[in-house]
Amino acid sequence: MTLTGKTALVTGGNRGIGLAAVRALALAGAEVHFTARSAANIAAAQRDLGDIPATGHHANMTDRIAMATLIEQGFDILVNNAAVIGPIGRILDVSAEAWAASIDINLTAAFHATQLALGHMVARGGGTIVNISSGAAHRPQEGWSAYCAGKAGLAMLTRSVHMEYRAEGIRIFGLAPGVVDTDMQATIRASGINPVSQLPRSSLAPAEEPARAIAWLCTSAADALAGQELDIRAPDLRAAAGLPPPG
Repeated sequence: MTLTGKTALVTGGNRGIGLAAVRALALAGAEVHFTARSAANIAAAQRDLGDIPATGHHANMTDRIAMATLIEQGFDILVNNAAVIGPIGRILDVSAEAWAASIDINLTAAFHATQLALGHMVARGGGTIVNISSGAAHRPQEGWSAYCAGKAGLAMLTRSVHMEYRAEGIRIFGLAPGVVDTDMQATIRASGINPVSQLPRSSLAPAEEPARAIAWLCTSAADALAGQELDIRAPDLRAAAGLPPPG
């Protein structure tokens, strides 16, 4: 699995699945860049990466100017990973402002990054976009109306980009990473709402599994799957990406 000569941008790449994806893409040979909300978060990620080269950029996903400046340099690969789970609560218990802020981060900001990246990718003759999806895009969970709606919109964005730009060399995928041991899952457990919050931490998958799948999707081996919403629990996908069978 080689991505030598490719440049990649991972949003929210300083921890969890994002950081693991930065590592996997770099190990596959890509020149990797990632965004984080603060210089301190970038420094922490660099320490975790050790000798693995990657460049961090202080940019909030909802800062349109900062993201435009960053993506202006052009990337072969975009991983839309940055997301928030909140607000967690039943619909009558959350504010419209918090709900809208979630949609802005999980959907609108991902659209903006995609739109910016597409211009450069089309001009170059192609590129790859991986949107981090979720089972919540297709199945509602109590207390997650904003997250579910945002991920459902992102799934439709994946299909729309595929329909409009596949003939111009754009490969796009939605990847549902499963239930992964991240800070987001800690927030979910603390909420105590819906069955996902009751899952023991010991049952969660390591972030390295979706990261490896992301890197594999960025290679030509995944061409036949472009435009699809993929679930990392699918045995065929796991085998193709070099992951062990699902537990």
